[in-house]
Amino acid sequence: MKLSFSISRKPKEWTDEDLVLGCQKADRVAQRIVYERYSRRMYAVCLRYVNTNFEAEDLLMTGFMRVFEHISRYESKGSFEGWIRRIMVNEALGYLRKHKNMQLQTGELEAETLTEHATPNEAFQAEELLALVQDLPTGFRTVFNLYAVEGYSHKEIAEMLGITESTSKSQLSRARVLLQQKLTMLEQNYKTR
Repeated sequence: MKLSFSISRKPKEWTDEDLVLGCQKADRVAQRIVYERYSRRMYAVCLRYVNTNFEAEDLLMTGFMRVFEHISRYESKGSFEGWIRRIMVNEALGYLRKHKNMQLQTGELEAETLTEHATPNEAFQAEELLALVQDLPTGFRTVFNLYAVEGYSHKEIAEMLGITESTSKSQLSRARVLLQQKLTMLEQNYKTR
């Protein structure tokens, strides 16, 4: 298939296959379209792992540099967006290992702690929920994002983070308890307004 990388083609007309082939040829137009098409979603991925916009933007730029640097490794198995997302997640994890004190606590939670807090019935804004997740301790937030948002299994998370599966499960349980507590407090604040 011969591609025409002419500027006259509209970005919406480019398929992922066109973009991959263009990026493999270091075509700047293809790279720009990839960035424009996926940067908002990938920024959201990065922001889930770090606390500040600056850190998320830095991860996003580094992640896209990796995408373009390793585009020859993309084998068209699975979605192109999924492949880019995996690179962004790996960048975020590498950043956390290098720059954050990502302490993962071991041990099990007491059963009464898990059942003590009711799930709030209020519908919350996405921004509020993101802020609550971002406010979790780094280890809790990382495992929560990998499991609940990215869909990794505890076995995969354990391998990615160099921890045991039980530690991954414990971190997820603790993250959920903290989120429930924060949601309950947020719900109470709404009721008192």
